[in-house]
Amino acid sequence: MSENILLGNEAIGYGILAAGASVVTSYPGTPASEILATVMRLVSENDLHVHVEWSINEKTAFEIAFANSIAGRRSAVSMKQVGLNVASDAVISASYMGVKGGLVLVVADDPGPHSSQTEQDTRLFAMFAKLPVLDPSSPQEAMDMVQIAFELSERYKTPVILRPTTRVCHARQVVRLPEIIDNYTPPSFEKDPFRWAATPGPRLRLHRELNEKLKKMASDDLASPSLILKGKGKLAVISSGVAYAYLRDVLGLSTSRDISVYKAGMAYPLNRDSLDRILERYERVLVLEETEPVIELQFSSRQKVSGRLDRVVPGEGELTPDVVRRILGIFTGLEDYNIPEPASQKRPSLCPGCAHRAAFFGIKWGAPKGIYTSDIGCYTLGLNLGAVDTCLCMGASISQACGFYHAYKGENNAPPIVATIGDSTFFHAGVPPTINAVVTGARFVLVVLDNGTTAMTGNQPTPAIGSVANDFEGRQVSIEQVLKGCGVKTVLVEDPYNVPNFIKTVKKARKRTEQEGVVAIVARHPCIRDKDALAGQDVYSIQITDRCNKCNYCIDEFECPALYMGESKVEVDMSICIGCGVCIHACPRRAIVAEPIRR
Repeated sequence: MSENILLGNEAIGYGILAAGASVVTSYPGTPASEILATVMRLVSENDLHVHVEWSINEKTAFEIAFANSIAGRRSAVSMKQVGLNVASDAVISASYMGVKGGLVLVVADDPGPHSSQTEQDTRLFAMFAKLPVLDPSSPQEAMDMVQIAFELSERYKTPVILRPTTRVCHARQVVRLPEIIDNYTPPSFEKDPFRWAATPGPRLRLHRELNEKLKKMASDDLASPSLILKGKGKLAVISSGVAYAYLRDVLGLSTSRDISVYKAGMAYPLNRDSLDRILERYERVLVLEETEPVIELQFSSRQKVSGRLDRVVPGEGELTPDVVRRILGIFTGLEDYNIPEPASQKRPSLCPGCAHRAAFFGIKWGAPKGIYTSDIGCYTLGLNLGAVDTCLCMGASISQACGFYHAYKGENNAPPIVATIGDSTFFHAGVPPTINAVVTGARFVLVVLDNGTTAMTGNQPTPAIGSVANDFEGRQVSIEQVLKGCGVKTVLVEDPYNVPNFIKTVKKARKRTEQEGVVAIVARHPCIRDKDALAGQDVYSIQITDRCNKCNYCIDEFECPALYMGESKVEVDMSICIGCGVCIHACPRRAIVAEPIRR
């Protein structure tokens, strides 16, 4: 068996195909995005008969995989933890119905959080949905657990959640590569309306069946934590996921061998009798898990248990090695480490040359002192530019713009309202609130920031580009036509690189809202991380003249990382400047000039 260094997400992708999945779906979201990208690449390289697609959103992705599963074939779907919120309606219903072919739902959690709105713990959702959840601690284990998850799914006829976290998804490890073969399974959907189309009456029976499944799963060998390290003392630690990996690292550096270590590969459901036996064996038990007390809550008695509930383990944040060391010091009373404060980091900003920066700059000039609602994506960094006031969740920029309109309706000197949303996010969750805004008479400017890709998560395709599946070239869906189909009368298209024209377009749209309600602008310029797009656009040599008086306006209001304050004037960092020339509009004294190099 060959080996290779793989990203955790790549290992999961290998595991999905090695287990024989015939349909794999996803909506991109960090830290899970590389899973489907790996699957799509491997399917092409190995000429497999597997359907792979970037679905319009997580709910749709799950529903497609579920249908393939109840047709008797193995399916997998991946998403990030907040994407599970979008899919939750379908997931909980599928929990009642059960499955035929194995169905593995990979949900990547983000303790920290590093790239998410929340630190929510999918294991807690699994308890709520009554689904088993596996908690890998390394890329190799994540890959191995995919096969275990499929077997568990088919044994108990239930969807199974695999829950890697950021530190597993983005870790690299030497992994044993599994054999990937074209394992075709013919579909065989057996009609059973009382299960697959169950109304409230039969759902009661399905719920009873689900509870019976959970009891059986709690008796499975997987449901009992495994003794990994037997200590000499009367203290024990139960851990799972990457927290377990950190625990082993910390204990490996310690001279103490007094602590016993148990590992829970399946965090829910656990065998409560085995937990009780552990409690009987030790004077005190510490539970190390991210991010909520899921294992801890399954003890029938917590009198000797320490963890998040008694605040020995912090209630938020990652359990990094330093944090684990400090927790062990508190728990044992033997070690007390002074943990240094983390160094301050430079805040993230939009890439040099990003068209979103120009769009936000134009919005501030075209709708000054407005309320700027925004959404989830790269463009959330418009916060730095003073052009984003709210960011709740996918699609909420439009709903919140509608809400602000109704809040200020009839007020004298009501502020202008501008909602910004990315192209992929618009398709994902922006269509229903747009229709809602139109039919309720809301008045605001809607700017769809169309850079032709899902840039934040790794430049996956959008419906406007097509080609979101591996076995169909795809049809492009026009953003303008969708907006008009939602009832928006006026849709203006403008390249934000042309800042003066974009400002005029924003002002024009504002005027039209008085008669038309919602007026849309499609701010269209390709993402500069697309090498072909970058190679095709004009390039300028940027110079700062002596007109610069160090007012800092261009840095504060435009915030291009290529501009910085030098000793006597603003300077240009030519190592990152792409020569877009847009910054000439960011200086009130016209001290920034651009000479064309390539057109």
